[in-house]
Amino acid sequence: MILKGGTNIYGIPIGILCLESYFAKPPGHVKHAGTFAFPVSYKVVSGATTKRVVEHADRSLLDAFIAAARELESEGVLGITGSCGFLALFQRDVANAVRIPVFLSSLLQVPLVYRMLREDQKVGVLVARKQSLTGKHLSAAGADGIPVCIAGMDEQPEFSEVIIENRRNELDLDKLKDEVLSIAKEMVMNNPEVGAIVLECTDMSHFAALIQQAVGLPVFDIVTLTNFVYQAVVRKSPTEIASSQPMSH
Repeated sequence: MILKGGTNIYGIPIGILCLESYFAKPPGHVKHAGTFAFPVSYKVVSGATTKRVVEHADRSLLDAFIAAARELESEGVLGITGSCGFLALFQRDVANAVRIPVFLSSLLQVPLVYRMLREDQKVGVLVARKQSLTGKHLSAAGADGIPVCIAGMDEQPEFSEVIIENRRNELDLDKLKDEVLSIAKEMVMNNPEVGAIVLECTDMSHFAALIQQAVGLPVFDIVTLTNFVYQAVVRKSPTEIASSQPMSH
């Protein structure tokens, strides 16, 4: 519920639609509440596994995502995000189903990031499955026609076994770090025209700082997008800002 004047009485500004997965989520992940400096509310969509969303683009899940989004809206959140970039395919339908901002996929940032770069540069997009990302996903994110360079985690064993195949729930972060950094560095080395990177997959966000350090480029993900939207839906007055800042001289 939102009171007249936009006050969110629940104090939870952002709701997150989550895929069904069971491995522990590290800090930096959208499903780790400590990632954000503000409260978030999670809603797991039953049956929405990574395999069904990423590999099969299963449209039969749409009604479940819409129902979960409406539940979050009824609880008073001011904006709704998602835990998988491939949810771009559901972006328009879910946004049409509620009255608050919806930003399900980090890919929504691709057009903005491209406008920050020189015309001869491309946006590097690091995805869970390169072979599964289609023009429909990019179009749904408003990124059709944008020069991109796409690299995927398709052949990486730790990523595939735990995150995509769900063969086990124990995630080796050191192995995953090596896999993610290897693909990111290879993409930039082979494509020097890449001027910034967008991480499609929320499971890569834990390594965003390391990726930035390794390739020397700006790195965007669902966390940067969520913080961006939060700043728009929970604006602070100059007085509030001043009271929270240390005195400067």
